Amino acid sequence: MPPPPSSSPSGGLNGRILTYGDATVLRSDLTILAGPHFLNDRLIHFYFSHLSDDHRNILLVPPSLSFLISNFPVPTSLSEVLSPLHLTEKELILFPVNNNDDVSLAEGGTHWSLLVCYVKEMKFVHHDSNGGLNRVYAVKLFRAVKEFVGGFEWRYLEGPTPQQTNGYDCGLFVLAIARFVCKWYCNNNNNNNNNNNNNNNNNNNNNNNNNNNNKNKKEKLWFDELMEEVNGNKVRELRAELRDLILELVEKKNNS
Repeated sequence: MPPPPSSSPSGGLNGRILTYGDATVLRSDLTILAGPHFLNDRLIHFYFSHLSDDHRNILLVPPSLSFLISNFPVPTSLSEVLSPLHLTEKELILFPVNNNDDVSLAEGGTHWSLLVCYVKEMKFVHHDSNGGLNRVYAVKLFRAVKEFVGGFEWRYLEGPTPQQTNGYDCGLFVLAIARFVCKWYCNNNNNNNNNNNNNNNNNNNNNNNNNNNNKNKKEKLWFDELMEEVNGNKVRELRAELRDLILELVEKKNNS
C-alpha cells in the first residue's frame, strides 16, 4: 500500500498539492480535470497508484516507466530496471501505452491506450479506445517486456474496447478499463477459489461441466463484461470522480 497522501501549500499552477505513494499531483492537473482536456502522465500515475492499494498480485506500471521499457536504449540491460518490479511474482500487470516518438520530450504523444498482461492465460491484451491507433506502440512494449515476465509462450491480441467519440478522453478510457480489469480479476480469482472448493465435492460429470464452463470464461476473459460496463458516459463521469478524489485526499491531509 502506498504511504499516506501528503499535500503541499505550494502556490501557482505548478505547485504540488498532493503526493500519493510516488505519484505527485499539481494544481494545474485540477484544471485538466475541470475541462475536456487530454490526461497527462501525472494523473494516470496517481490513479494507478490509487488502484494499486491492497493488490499484491496486481501491478499497475507508471506511464514514465512503461515508456522507458519501450524505449530503453540497451534492451539486454532492462533486467536491472525491471528487477525492483518483481514482474514474475505478479498475476496481472497493466501498462499504459503512449504514442510519443520523441524520447527527449517529456509528456509527449497524443494518445493513450492500455496493455494488460494476464499471466494465468499467458496473454497480453491491448485495449485501444481509438480503433487500434496505438497498436504499433503496444506491440513494441509487448516485445520489450514479455521475456521478463516469465518463460511462457506469450500471445498478443487486440481486445474489444469501448470507443471514444472525441479526441481527448483516451486517458480516461485507460483509467476506466484498468479499474474494470482489476475488479474483474479480483472477482474472478475469488470465484475460481470457490469453484475449486465446490468441485472437490462434485462427481466427474459435474467436474467436466465446470471445466468446460471455466474454459469458455477463460477464452472470453473480461471482454463481454467490459463492453457492457464501460461506455462513454461512465468514462466522462470518471473525470469529475478523479478530481473529487484528489480534492478529498488533499482535504483529509490538511485536516489531519
